[in-house]
Amino acid sequence: MPRRPQHGYGAEVTAFDTDADADGHWMRPSPGRAGMRADGLLALAIALGATFAIVLYASAGFFDEPPVPWHAALMVLGVSGPLVWRRTHPIIVTVVISVVYFFGISNEVPEVLFSNIALFSAMYSIGAWGRSRRAARISRIVIVIAMFIWLFWSATQAAFDTSLVPDDIEVGLIAPGVAFGLITLITNVLYFAGAWAFGDRAWQAARERAVLEASTAELARERERTAAQAVALDRVRIARELHDVVAHHVSVMGIQAGAARRALGTGADDALDTATDALGAIEQSARDAVDELHRLVSTLRSADTLPGDPGDGPSTRGVAQLAALADDVRAAGRTARFQEVGERRHVSPLIDTTLYRVAQEAVTNSLKHAGASATIELRLRYTDDAVELEIADTGLGGRRATTASAPSSTATATGGLGQLGMRERLAAVGGTLEVGARSRGGYLVRARVPLTVAEAAS
Repeated sequence: MPRRPQHGYGAEVTAFDTDADADGHWMRPSPGRAGMRADGLLALAIALGATFAIVLYASAGFFDEPPVPWHAALMVLGVSGPLVWRRTHPIIVTVVISVVYFFGISNEVPEVLFSNIALFSAMYSIGAWGRSRRAARISRIVIVIAMFIWLFWSATQAAFDTSLVPDDIEVGLIAPGVAFGLITLITNVLYFAGAWAFGDRAWQAARERAVLEASTAELARERERTAAQAVALDRVRIARELHDVVAHHVSVMGIQAGAARRALGTGADDALDTATDALGAIEQSARDAVDELHRLVSTLRSADTLPGDPGDGPSTRGVAQLAALADDVRAAGRTARFQEVGERRHVSPLIDTTLYRVAQEAVTNSLKHAGASATIELRLRYTDDAVELEIADTGLGGRRATTASAPSSTATATGGLGQLGMRERLAAVGGTLEVGARSRGGYLVRARVPLTVAEAAS
């Protein structure tokens, strides 16, 4: 059903509402079995009270003649029984009780206390439980008009009935019949106005509770979504760290193992020394990988680390280790150079680690794709407004670009998983990444982080 805002009676339907009437107003849910049981107990209490009141009124001689028994029974059942359905069918219940009340008074059934309570409850229920606000408004207007017409007629009759006034009574400022009519009028105005106002306020309160419950449920669902997103981000971060740690060191170990195998196969005099150096480098790379993995696992197990915190990186490596990274490449039998340009600036640990991981990933890709004769150059540049990192090689740039750009289910068309990880890392710190083949041959990876971002994060 379409929802449209209402600016008149009632309230506007919001995103929290689950149902609305034809005018777009919120519809109060059914009371359920607990509400029906409570209304049943109320009907029983009204029936017992009305029966006892009729006995008392009859004993006190409220009317000249005692009530007809079946009139009294109809009065008791008519004002109490319908209350069981006062929340589910409030308009019908109010009409029935009003007709029975009129019947009882017209037939001189001496009961006005509990029947008035029943009529008040029914009128209240129209405002509090009416499923249609328009029907609730119109039905109450009609009932009130009918009741006041009857009261006006009764008051007029009483005003001209001289038998109600003793002959020796002194007439004050207001005639007794008129005074009686005014008292009746004021009493009923307050009576019906109270039932009307209290019923509408109960409906508004129920709607406010429904909105609050719906918003609370929405916040709970949002917390669940946020927690799921945090878990997903943690998985991405862990996968990225594992990729960086394992891929680099395994690549270096593979190259060293190949160098040792070739050296032993030549039979040269220095082959044993070369193989020993290569195996030593493999051992050191394995230890570095184990240390990195140990830090990663320790971070995951730490109770003080908040999930999703971008500053909880498991690695303590940064730009200060770029020279050592170049040394690792040279130890693997490749040619590598490192150069730092400009005055060194302080950056946050997160940016420091990010730049190192980008360099590590780019070097790993060069070791895999550039070829054994390629030279790898690492350059860290500090300018007036940015920190730039360049990793270039002189290898087979064109073929690598095609291979790295092959799209798959887990990588975008802009590069493989390694490039995707680099882009995500730099995006997290406000940086940018440029990758591609160089015109003079080879491949270039350039990362740039603005100094304003770096200083703000530090």
